[in-house]
Amino acid sequence: MNKYKRILLKLSGESLMGNKQYGIDEVRLNEYATQIKDVADAGVQIGIVIGGGNIFRGLSGAAKGFDRVKGDQMGMLATVINSLALNSALNAVGVKSNVLTAIRMEPVGEYYNKWRAIELMEQGHVVIIAGGTGNPFFTTDTASSLRGIEIEADVMLKGTRVDGIYTADPEKDPNATKFDEITYDEVYTRGLKVMDLTAVAMCKDNNLPLIVFDMDTVGNLKKVMNGEGIGTLVHG
Repeated sequence: MNKYKRILLKLSGESLMGNKQYGIDEVRLNEYATQIKDVADAGVQIGIVIGGGNIFRGLSGAAKGFDRVKGDQMGMLATVINSLALNSALNAVGVKSNVLTAIRMEPVGEYYNKWRAIELMEQGHVVIIAGGTGNPFFTTDTASSLRGIEIEADVMLKGTRVDGIYTADPEKDPNATKFDEITYDEVYTRGLKVMDLTAVAMCKDNNLPLIVFDMDTVGNLKKVMNGEGIGTLVHG
């Protein structure tokens, strides 16, 4: 029994590296495709935004001397590479999917607009929205919030390598404790690094709930869709 009819799934570029130091781990990519297939086959409408940190991150590039705008544009292209890879992996397991891009680059992908994305999802296609917001100075977290609101998703699911939101980084602090749920205001006041503040504000202002969960454990996406209490729910 699916708890949500339409979702926006945010995937981490870094997680796509799997056990590699750079690029795309084919094993991890195929695991993601299989998990998405399970949910798509159950009739859930799925929009996806993927980060590009496994290839290039604009902000870190700027710290190394790249012009920030050029660096962010390079990061947008990195998200397109990841989106094409996921598109190919989904097609290989029998899932119809389309890549829509925030900046024009036909025939690499179709130019994004809300109504086309919804039309495709209603036809049973998974829609992968690449290129961030199409603008510099915005993260793919903000792009995920924006697209989730635009496509009228019931929830935004942020798949990461940790199993939810903690009081501190659980990979660095053994005393960190996990939240089962938390409000957007608490995320802000506690200074928790869930998403950047622009993304948090957009979700709060538009009443888009967020679930942060471990996507790297196979089967977790389906558990979230079944309403099992994994991850952390963030709400208004």
